[in-house]
Amino acid sequence: MRIVISQSMYFPWVGFLEQMSLADIFVVYDDVQFSKGSFTSRVQAKTAAGSRWLSVPLRNLRLGQRIDEVLVDESEDWRSCQRGILRQAYADAPFAKEMLRLFDDIVEPPAQSIGELALRSMLGLQAHFGLNPSLRIVRAPDLGIGGSGSERVLNIVRALGGSEYITGHGARKYLDHAAFERVGIAVSYMQYRCLPYPQLHGPFTPSVSALDLTANCGPAGAQYIQPATISWSNFTHGPA
Repeated sequence: MRIVISQSMYFPWVGFLEQMSLADIFVVYDDVQFSKGSFTSRVQAKTAAGSRWLSVPLRNLRLGQRIDEVLVDESEDWRSCQRGILRQAYADAPFAKEMLRLFDDIVEPPAQSIGELALRSMLGLQAHFGLNPSLRIVRAPDLGIGGSGSERVLNIVRALGGSEYITGHGARKYLDHAAFERVGIAVSYMQYRCLPYPQLHGPFTPSVSALDLTANCGPAGAQYIQPATISWSNFTHGPA
C-alpha cells in the first residue's frame, strides 16, 4: 500500500504527476499553514517570452491561515488573464483547444478555497492523462490525526495501512526515516525523470505546468509520465 501525502498544487508540473501516479492513496494535506508564494496558488507556463506565472489572487489572507481556509479573490478577472496567456503561448500547439477546454472546466466553477481549486486542477490533469484511475483520495483533516512534522506523517501512513511512503525531496530536511523503518514502513524519494517531450519556445523546460504537456501532446502525453523512486538510505547519502 503506497501512500503519498502532499499539499494541493495549482496545475502542477509533470514531476508531481509522476509522484501522484505511484500512489494507492493520496492524502490531501491542506490543513497546514499556507505558504505565500507556494505552488498551491501559482504555476509557470512556458511562453515565447520565457516562463510566466499564472497566479490565483487570494482574499483576506492572514498569517497562519490553513490552505483549506484561504479564499480565492473573485473581484479580479484572473481567469481571463490566465486564459489569455495560455491562448497566446500555445497558439501553435497541436492540442491547444483541448488544453484550454480543460483549463476552463477546472477554473470556471467557484471554489470554496484555493486548496479546493488546486486539488481540482490536479485531479483534472490526472484524469486527462488517464493516470492511476483507482487512486483513492483522502483529506488529512478527515483522519482526525493531530501533531505535525514527521510524527504526524508517520501516524497518517500507519492509520491508512501503508507499507511504503513516497515523498518529494523537501522531506529530506525533517523526516525521521528510522522511525518509519522501526515500524516496517519503507520510505522512498522521487527520482523525477521529466522525460523531454515536443515543446514550443526553445530548449526543453521540465518545471512548467503540465498544461504544457497537455497542449503539446494531448492525452498521449501520458507516455512521458514515467515515475521512478529511490530508497531513503540511498537518497540521503547522495549529494545534498
